Amino acid sequence: MKQRSLGNTGYRVSEIGFGAWGIGGAMWRGVDDNEGRKALREAVDQGITFFDTALAYGDGHSERVIGETLKDDIRANRVVVATKIPPLNRQWPGKSSYKLGDVFPATYIASSTEQSLKNLRMEALHVQQLHVWNDAWLSDPEWEASYRQITRLKEEGKVLHWGISINDHAPETALRVLAEPIFETAQVIYNIYDRSPERALFAVAKKKPLGIIVRVPFDEGALTGQIKANTVFPAGDWRAEYFAGDRKAEAERRGNALTQVLDEQVATLPELALRFCLSAPEVSTVIPGMRRPAHVRQNAMASTKGALPAGMLSKLKPHAWDKNWYGD
Repeated sequence: MKQRSLGNTGYRVSEIGFGAWGIGGAMWRGVDDNEGRKALREAVDQGITFFDTALAYGDGHSERVIGETLKDDIRANRVVVATKIPPLNRQWPGKSSYKLGDVFPATYIASSTEQSLKNLRMEALHVQQLHVWNDAWLSDPEWEASYRQITRLKEEGKVLHWGISINDHAPETALRVLAEPIFETAQVIYNIYDRSPERALFAVAKKKPLGIIVRVPFDEGALTGQIKANTVFPAGDWRAEYFAGDRKAEAERRGNALTQVLDEQVATLPELALRFCLSAPEVSTVIPGMRRPAHVRQNAMASTKGALPAGMLSKLKPHAWDKNWYGD
């Protein structure tokens, strides 16, 4: 597994990381905790050293599974764990009309961090992130108190590094806050369909430098080729809403079109999707969701293949797709 620098944090992390939303269990159905634990252990065995979770994933369940399963690796500093503070109002994305006191008041930032420390069995969080953001909040009178609390938690050693998890498909909503020295990482959607970080965020990352954590590299499964017009999701699985109406058929059509790009250099759509993300030097790590050991092994293989050839990257440009199925 190849390693990359996570911005200015001083961490060298695996360029394929572990996205742990799925092992939270609440919104993703079909995999139990035992399988999730096996996936985590397989990830360590495959050389994955970066694990991303959040307090909102199963109301802390994802954090607790990681804290229990990886406790020895955490204590031995063999892995880096990043988590996130959910917005108090539980509203994604972060809209400019919200008051910061309803999203990230100072006392809530502190209490959420304490809960994550407890869930993960850690004395200090490697990376703590605000799970949503809008630069309009920088003008909110509450920001000064919230910023002091963020600074205090770092000074107390409870949070070693801070980051921002950027609004879905909208990196322009966090460019100003990321100029603050205390924020050293940015988590953002970036994939074959969504190229928005290339417009401005990557330039910020290169200048600072900023650790870029890429989420949703598979567009929730649309870029794996596994979503078909007749796909049926388990009861209660949030993807049934994400792929509502004719979206499954559209995902299948676009996935089929992408298979025409594959050749002897790239065997599968998942490999294509991951290697596309890794072709951007601004990217520190890519965190596909992984719930089964077989998925872990498949995704880890992408690191051994390296960046995509320039010719293939050129062929992928026409496949960019401006959509927002989270909010539409």
